[in-house]
Amino acid sequence: MAAPGAAATDLEVVRGKRAALFFAAVAIVLGLPLWWKTTETYRAPLPYSEISGLNALQLRLMVPVTVVFTRESVPLDDQEKLPFTVVHEREIPLKYKMKIKCRFQKAYRRALDHEEEALSLGSMQEAEAMLAEPQEQSEGSLTVYVIPEHSSLLPQDMTSYIGPERMAVVRGIMHREAFSIVGRRVIQVAQAMSLTEDVLAAALADHLPEDKWSSDKRRPLKSSLGYEITFSLLNPDPKSHDVHWDIEGAVRRYVQPFLSALSAAGNFSVDSQILYYAVLGVNPRFDPASSSYYLAMHSLPHVINPVESRLGSSAASLYPVLNFLLYVPELAHSPLYIQDKDGAPVATNAFHSPRWGGIMVYNVDPKAYNASKLPVRVEVDMVRVMEVFLAQLRLLFGIAQPQLPLKCLFSGPKPEGLTTWELDRLLWARSVENLATATTTLTSLAQLLGKISNIVIKDDVASEVYRAVAAVQKAAEELASGHLASAFAASQEAVTSSERAFFDPSLLHLLYFPDDQKFAIYIPLFLPMAVPILLSLVKIFLETRKSWKKPEKID
Repeated sequence: MAAPGAAATDLEVVRGKRAALFFAAVAIVLGLPLWWKTTETYRAPLPYSEISGLNALQLRLMVPVTVVFTRESVPLDDQEKLPFTVVHEREIPLKYKMKIKCRFQKAYRRALDHEEEALSLGSMQEAEAMLAEPQEQSEGSLTVYVIPEHSSLLPQDMTSYIGPERMAVVRGIMHREAFSIVGRRVIQVAQAMSLTEDVLAAALADHLPEDKWSSDKRRPLKSSLGYEITFSLLNPDPKSHDVHWDIEGAVRRYVQPFLSALSAAGNFSVDSQILYYAVLGVNPRFDPASSSYYLAMHSLPHVINPVESRLGSSAASLYPVLNFLLYVPELAHSPLYIQDKDGAPVATNAFHSPRWGGIMVYNVDPKAYNASKLPVRVEVDMVRVMEVFLAQLRLLFGIAQPQLPLKCLFSGPKPEGLTTWELDRLLWARSVENLATATTTLTSLAQLLGKISNIVIKDDVASEVYRAVAAVQKAAEELASGHLASAFAASQEAVTSSERAFFDPSLLHLLYFPDDQKFAIYIPLFLPMAVPILLSLVKIFLETRKSWKKPEKID
């Protein structure tokens, strides 16, 4: 009777071993991979190699320049060589990881009949009007006309002229090195109308080290898809001054034409407000010699903060806000003047703060107090005010006066306050700035995602990164081809996509969920199941090993 019992016991042991092996196999082959797959952090693939290659990107900014030679502007032997193309390239010496080269592609040709006729007129204004009629130039391109050496179209002491459109005029010369001399004059004029080290240094001010380039180049606004402009009238003493300003008419006559000309650089919205009992944060000092009050230059930075709290325009804005304040001083501090660093009164009685806006102090005529009772009615001269604000607006956008070559005549801006080539120069600078910003954003994002493995990378984030990288590459290609409008549009897309990917909320979901927290969650779940399986496997291994070492019995 013992044999059947022993056989049953052996069968149970075998069955137990098989069950333990089965559970272990299921846990290892099916359970672990399933757990690993369902708990892993999803990370869509990103173009890390292409992003790292953006740091070594070389920008070639190509400026197409058409050089038109009139009759008798250069020797006849040189005119017979026309047409041909000359390329002038130089590297912009900026301390920046992205190498920037400026390439002027000069296409030399002879003047057409209507161009000869226009340039033979008596005044430059008539010539410009006639040349502008049949001609439409693309953004970023220039046309330089070479007139005879003794032409009366320019004053005799001037060798070149820069107009409000994408056109310039230089004098020719009857010399055996005529093409070389004229070529240098053309390059000087083209650089003044397009790209200089100062323009690019101002655009890359946030990306350059603190040196001579960026010490005073942080004045322009950063590139953005839109801007909000707020005009505020500050009347701290309404009991003494009844101030009236035609801001709506002034914006329509002066500001709107300027913003319309600048519309290619972004969208603009304009609003206005009147603030009563809004005083400056600094007490003016009294000058007995002139019986007036003044604000010293060192106290001007302290004026903005107390006033800014009353404006309330930038709190809910998605775009940069420019504030232009017209301050009518109270009767107790009138007249009020702003002094420069030398203690002399500022001619405009105004100052501006980089990337913030400007403030103008508008004094009431002292004779008005003697002619009527308080409050005195004050009619603001909007022409004088808008001249100051438009000049500050140009500075805030980085549109400074050009650095003209020697003996160069500048016609000045158009009636809307902006030349066409100034807008092109702004688009050049904004394109380079956008590419630098997008490259920095993508590089920082790639480094962050490479270091922290817990961050989820969703497909839409990856698509934005791919779109940004493609836009950067496209913008660089368009800049090298001289297509400024498409290059600027691609650079805006690069910045928008890169920042949309960098600030995507999904990147933060598992950022603060480290591995030790995973172990703390899953060990109490898997340990009660894993211990019996491991003990069974160890027991099976020891019994099997013991059976292998047990000697066989010999009869």
